[in-house]
Amino acid sequence: MNATVDSALDPRTDALAGEWLSLRDAADRLGIKPSRIKQLISEHKLLAVRRDGNPMVPAAFINDGHVIKGLPGTLTLLSDAGYDDVETIRWLFTPDDTLPGTPVDALTENRGTEVRRRAQALAF
Repeated sequence: MNATVDSALDPRTDALAGEWLSLRDAADRLGIKPSRIKQLISEHKLLAVRRDGNPMVPAAFINDGHVIKGLPGTLTLLSDAGYDDVETIRWLFTPDDTLPGTPVDALTENRGTEVRRRAQALAF
């Protein structure tokens, strides 16, 4: 995805992700300038999609002032598997009984190895 955040969000995925942050709010939570958020997005270290016409970041991607550990690598794996931005958000927020919980929950709980293993398997 580029820094203009081209993907539009569907209602199902919107509901899965829960709380959303504007780019400015995401920057505030990370303690960085809003221009840096756009850079993180263009570098695939953070993901945003259009929600009601505005680029938004799932609040769950930021924890204790940092992008959750393992998110950038997982975003890369999902992109390599052919997932677009909306599909990536849907995958990260869909419950997986084998984890248990959602992949984003597992990343937040420092169980990223299992998440990345599943993401890698999607490419095959």
